[in-house]
Amino acid sequence: MAGLRMGHGVLRRKPIDHIEETESGGGLTRTLGLWQLTAIGVGGIIGAGIFSLAGAVANGTAGPAVLVSFLIAGVASAAAAFSYAEFAGMIPKAGSAYTYGYVVLGELTGWFIGWDLLLEYTAIVAVVAIGISGYFGFLVEEMGAELPNWMMGAPGTGDGHKVDLFAAVLCLFIAYLLTLGIKNAARFELIVVVLKVIVVLVVIAVGFFHIETGNYNPFFPYGVSGAFTGAATVFFAVFGYDAMSTAAEESKDAQRHMPKAILYSLAISMVLYVLACLVLTGMQSYKEVDPESGFSTAFKSVGLGGLADVIAVGAIIGILTVMFTFMLGCTRVWFSMSRDGLLPKWFAKTHPTRHVPTRVTWIVGVASAAIAGFLPIGEAAELTNIGILLAFVVVCVAVIVLRYKRPDLPRTFRCPGMPVVPALGVVFSIWLITFLQWQTWVRFAVWFLLGLVVYFGYSYRKSELAKAEQDTRA
Repeated sequence: MAGLRMGHGVLRRKPIDHIEETESGGGLTRTLGLWQLTAIGVGGIIGAGIFSLAGAVANGTAGPAVLVSFLIAGVASAAAAFSYAEFAGMIPKAGSAYTYGYVVLGELTGWFIGWDLLLEYTAIVAVVAIGISGYFGFLVEEMGAELPNWMMGAPGTGDGHKVDLFAAVLCLFIAYLLTLGIKNAARFELIVVVLKVIVVLVVIAVGFFHIETGNYNPFFPYGVSGAFTGAATVFFAVFGYDAMSTAAEESKDAQRHMPKAILYSLAISMVLYVLACLVLTGMQSYKEVDPESGFSTAFKSVGLGGLADVIAVGAIIGILTVMFTFMLGCTRVWFSMSRDGLLPKWFAKTHPTRHVPTRVTWIVGVASAAIAGFLPIGEAAELTNIGILLAFVVVCVAVIVLRYKRPDLPRTFRCPGMPVVPALGVVFSIWLITFLQWQTWVRFAVWFLLGLVVYFGYSYRKSELAKAEQDTRA
């Protein structure tokens, strides 16, 4: 093929000009419109960032400059978002970064991005479920009820804790929801995202009248470096669009809608993040902001306890959509890898009438439930971030490579500022990786080595491109 050859061995690439709509194992159904896709993106981005991370970073890392932390993270994320948008308009297939890497940089690169995302997305679902469980406990206490200690947290997180039952059940509920079919699941997601945005807007509107400008002074109590450190932390909250892009194969008009949905979801979320941070740090001194339930305690401090309970309910609803987006992303990456033969084809089997990969959905649901139920949130959180950042690096590099090797390809969206913008995405992502703890690198190394064993023991010989290579030699 012109410009970008298929390659051999671990460098063999999926031919971008001939990516078929379906392969053995069944295909997905195109039912999602622009605003359903945007809702999935917003659902993945807005959640823990507003309801949990904003308070934690304001209190101990950045102070009122948490606003700057979100802006830095947003700029870094936008550089990658433009790259995702260009690919989404060219390659309307399930798999997102995995598929883009496979097409441009080769099978081994695509494999490892997909392999990393399977762990990252599953862990994110679990972490978010644990976070929701904390708000659930807050509401139970507010209502004066008392639940048995054994079901209130993972072992080691409290007296008598055996399992975080609420978090585990939530993971299974999201898996069930996704097996109902993407149309029904997306309709639920859209309704819940609208409710979540309404809650956030109410928080901003009401909180605005309780802002004390003196609380913004000093704006950088931890120095400018504190704002940058905070950016590395809140970056976790601004990349949900990458999981949304895995649903490209279920979009009615992916080439036009996916780029718009990626950019719309990030823009909407960043505006809400900035306004929410202004309200939070304006209502209370950063020293008094509760790192676990910042907005609820802030509104209590000004005599609006009833609204604090509403915020807690909104947090549960809002964070639920994050679980939906990332579990959707995990199952679509797994489905795509299996359909390509890199994992057993059995996993790519879709439901005969609902046209969704129910097998992998339940596997991911059970795995995330196990992590959420039995691991403390700190240990579960350490499994996240590095794979996403590496995916950003791969996508930003790949969009530069493809622009220069295949300038002839039709693009419904073109990443602006080529190659500076995607290069900034690479630099930001690598910089943020340096903030990750050494334990994260150890877990990543173990998962990486396991991936090597699976790839060379199975995937290298069984992939669809390997079979095509063997047929050519024969």
